[in-house]
Parts: sequence; structure tokens; C-alpha cells
Amino acid sequence: MASHLIQGRTVSLPVQVRDATVCSTMYPVRADAARAVIAYSGLDVAEVFPGKAICTLIFVDYRDGDLDTYHEFGVAFLVRQPGTAGTASAGGLSDLRNAAAFIHWLPVDQSFTMEAGRSMWGFPKELAEIDLRLSSPYKRCIVRKDGRLVIDLLLKPGFPVPRPAVPLIAYTHRDGVTRKVPAEMSGRGVRVRPGGALVRLGNHPIAKELSELGLPKRALLSTTVERASMSFGAAVDL
Repeated sequence: MASHLIQGRTVSLPVQVRDATVCSTMYPVRADAARAVIAYSGLDVAEVFPGKAICTLIFVDYRDGDLDTYHEFGVAFLVRQPGTAGTASAGGLSDLRNAAAFIHWLPVDQSFTMEAGRSMWGFPKELAEIDLRLSSPYKRCIVRKDGRLVIDLLLKPGFPVPRPAVPLIAYTHRDGVTRKVPAEMSGRGVRVRPGGALVRLGNHPIAKELSELGLPKRALLSTTVERASMSFGAAVDL
């Protein structure tokens, strides 16, 4: 079993998250603009609609897991997995079936998970102020970095749907290396709705980047998972 020494503690793989609340919303954005944003990764966005890519905003309350308790916000893009571009060149459903998530920005509010995420998987974790308000019917996340507002995101949960355990593939890029991270998530209390999100952007550079992608705009789909469990395996360098 692989393990890593993080701040004097041994963390073994796969890393387990036993209880978390996960909220996410997806936005269609211009594919050329999204390609420019993630060009450093060497990956290509998935065009699930002609000329359109998918940008996903995620916030998570990790309540019980191997990396302790913390809050997290993420900006991700659906990408074509390396080696599938030839079969996915037609875009549309073919791209969607082969898509994975490239994690572009991933602030957290605790240093232990930041160091673990960086060293074990190459996640682009950095410290920020993340205010999660999850006890009301609306789910809200406010992110500030260096005293500047990045985003204020409000989600309205939708209708319940079944959610079996599903494999997930994430890609990361750090120190010039792109990595593939296998994961799995299962959950209870899953709700989905078309639209369902409101965004207010601040004056941080990430906010400017999101505005250049066309946000704020109507979301494509929003999802909330009240009780999620996850497993993260060892990263593979590409």
C-alpha cells in the first residue's frame, strides 16, 4: 500500500472520505476560451455541444476523512481523455462519454489538505477563505483570496435522483507534469435541477477569468449530494 508523509503524518492510499456534502453547477462556455485557459495542461476540452465546453464550479464540506475536516472550492473543465481524441473528434455525446474532469483551481481552507493534495496528486490547492452556508434550503459558498472576493455562488437543490457508486477520473497539472487521478464517489440525498445557480463574481484574477468565459450566465445543471463518500487512488504521471 502506497503512503506519503505529510506534515509528520503518514497518509495511505487510497485516501478515504467518509462523509461530505458536495454541491456543483455546470456552465456551457466557449470552447476556444476554455482551451486557452487550460492550454498549460496539454489537454483538450470536451465539446459536448458544437463550439461549447463545460466549466464546473464545485464546493465541498469535508466532515470526515483521511485529510481531516475542511472546506474546498473548485473550478474544473470537462476534457477529452488522452488517447480518446480520435474517437471523440465528432464531439457531442461521444465527447461526453469519454470526458473526465480537469481541475484548474482548487482552494481549500486548511494547510494539511493543501500540502497533501499538492504532493500526492498534483492538485492545484492553495489557501483561501471559504465560507459555506449549507444549513438552509439554499446552499451558498463565498470564496475570498488575499482579501478579495472571488465568487459568491448560490445553489437551489432540485428533485431527488438515485446515485449509485460511480468511478471518476480527474486530471491535474503541477510543476510541469499532468497527472491522472482515479477516484470513486457514492452518495445519499442527491438532488438535480436544470439551472438552479446564481453567481456573483468579485475582482480577483480567477473571477476575471470566469467573466471572460461568459459567467455569470444561466447554469446548465446543478447537483447537490447531502452525504457523499469518496475514494482517491494513486496519481499516474502522463
